[in-house]
Amino acid sequence: MKMTRATIGVIAALVAILVLPIVASADHSWGSYHWARISNPLTLSLGDNVSGNWDQHLADANSDWNLSAVLNNSVDPGRTSPRTCSPGAGLVEICNRTYGFNGWLGVAGIWVSGEHVTKGYVKVNDSYFNTSTYNTPAWRQLVMCQEIGHVFGLAHQDEDFDNPNLGTCMDYTSSPESNQHPNQHDYDQLDLIYAHPDSFNSWAPAPVDGGSGGGHGKGKKGNAPGLVISEWGKAISTDGKGRPDLFEVDLDNGNKVFTHVFWAD
Repeated sequence: MKMTRATIGVIAALVAILVLPIVASADHSWGSYHWARISNPLTLSLGDNVSGNWDQHLADANSDWNLSAVLNNSVDPGRTSPRTCSPGAGLVEICNRTYGFNGWLGVAGIWVSGEHVTKGYVKVNDSYFNTSTYNTPAWRQLVMCQEIGHVFGLAHQDEDFDNPNLGTCMDYTSSPESNQHPNQHDYDQLDLIYAHPDSFNSWAPAPVDGGSGGGHGKGKKGNAPGLVISEWGKAISTDGKGRPDLFEVDLDNGNKVFTHVFWAD
């Protein structure tokens, strides 16, 4: 059969499409939640309430996330106590402490009004990080990087602990060595989350004289798959091992508190 020039062109185009590399679309946002800002980049103040080698992990995580074109955050002196880790309006607090053998390595919480984040916090649990299993630079960096990523509006890229690592701290894993930093997929997702400007800023500059922390919402008891969790409200999703890892407290009038939990093995 004699092929026309047009037919040959169509076949060539189809072949070109087939050999193109498959590029994953960014799709791991935390709902539609984001910090309101009049223009990019977002310039959050991350309060440093951590001690020991956590200071370096916090600094490294902030530097990694600031490689995003839409972020230019700063690490500033902490404005709360590690016990409560309560953020003031428009601020983020980062804390470490021996919070007890309660099952979690790290938690990240955000307050939202509508779809806009109004404040946030990160806690890392030294009760586990002081043990031989988790007292490694790899585990510390993974958890710090991931929990801070949640505060910006990112969810996980993958929640199966047994899959090959994706090379991002937003990937659940039992072997953290290659999941230390954000990857391009994370930066692409941040570009999408912060693609449109808002008419106001929901973030606040770092207070010169130190701010007062806001209240930490405890919420009511909620039903989680297989168990009841009361500290963070109602469980609304589970991780790859079936454990509830995202919780919601409804404060009415469009105001809510969401908490991501990174469980220890």
